[in-house]
Amino acid sequence: MSHNTIEINRAMDKFDGHHSVWLFGYGSLIWKADFPYLQRKPASIAGWTRRFWQGSHDHRGTPEAPGRVATIVPCEGAICHGMAYLVTPEEFAHLDHREKNGYLRIAIDIHFDDGGVEEGLVYVARQDNAAFLGEASELEIARHIASARGPSGPNAEYLLHLARALREMGHEDAHVFAIEAHLTIGT
Repeated sequence: MSHNTIEINRAMDKFDGHHSVWLFGYGSLIWKADFPYLQRKPASIAGWTRRFWQGSHDHRGTPEAPGRVATIVPCEGAICHGMAYLVTPEEFAHLDHREKNGYLRIAIDIHFDDGGVEEGLVYVARQDNAAFLGEASELEIARHIASARGPSGPNAEYLLHLARALREMGHEDAHVFAIEAHLTIGT
């Protein structure tokens, strides 16, 4: 699959006819909502874990030197905490462009921290996309992140914002915090 997933995502019709759709964010969508939304609530998804295995050729890196950003991968028994946004379908033009570097929209059950479950969407960068960098140790990921920079700024900024947002929400993420620790001690 190519880097650019805009057209694939536009073809997803699961929520056609809906006036609003819940969107789950687990990376920069937690702390950078650059789109209008109707509601915003802390939430989680079950059976997935956050990993810095996706390349960023367009935001936190370049085509020649991609950065590393979050995706989620299936993991039995895992809970991935993040933020859910209730959006109108018109917002997906912007979101599909923002998440175009290998991310696909998939339907998922979103569990709200204040109770309740709704079916919604999440963007996932699967391992068959051209920007996928794959598994690496937290130390290797921290070294990679420390040297990457793209049009949206230093890759380290993305990681540090995410770690801070998770702490502010009161959630632990061993993978994110281990990369942060390596990054802040100077890898």
